[in-house]
Amino acid sequence: MNKKICIFLGYSPKKTKIINKIKKKYIKSWEIKYIKKKISLKAAKESDLIISYGYRHIFTNSFLKKVSAPIINLHISFLPFNRGAHPNFWSFIDGTKSGVTIHKVEKKIDGGKILFRKEVKFNLGKLKRKLTFTKTYQILITEIEKLFLENSHRIFKKKLKGFYPTTKGSFHRKKDLPKILKYWSQNIYDTKKLYHKNKIGN
Repeated sequence: MNKKICIFLGYSPKKTKIINKIKKKYIKSWEIKYIKKKISLKAAKESDLIISYGYRHIFTNSFLKKVSAPIINLHISFLPFNRGAHPNFWSFIDGTKSGVTIHKVEKKIDGGKILFRKEVKFNLGKLKRKLTFTKTYQILITEIEKLFLENSHRIFKKKLKGFYPTTKGSFHRKKDLPKILKYWSQNIYDTKKLYHKNKIGN
């Protein structure tokens, strides 16, 4: 029996543990491939499942129409809030929920059907001297990988109903990142305070 093909895009096996874990778990029925560069249409058409995690390229609508395999994206925000770039930063600055989401890739960026989602609460009021963007980012990475592995059996069996959110949410581009952010190791509470102070001043 020929194995089905799953392609991982984005983070390499050195950067994420999930690729090698999935290889071991589904070794009998799936061939797990990692593509470092931008995926070709030919490779996408030959696959049965595509996982995007930290992938820096946009899937065009034309590309999506030609690929029959489900494309699943792992995003470190509580969608539909903070679609797009730097979701961890904007969840604190905008005061929206933090979390992680696994969703289908569709035409709208981070706007496809939500398959699995988990809110991750950070007590900024209590931990205002301890929380940095780096620290909270690392926690979200752990949570998204955990969410993926817990639901991998449903993903690989393609039992993916999902739902569209009823709220509009928010979206940010890379260029929206303010100059007050100098390092990801900055204290979140102080950065948020400075951001809103400058915004009011303008």
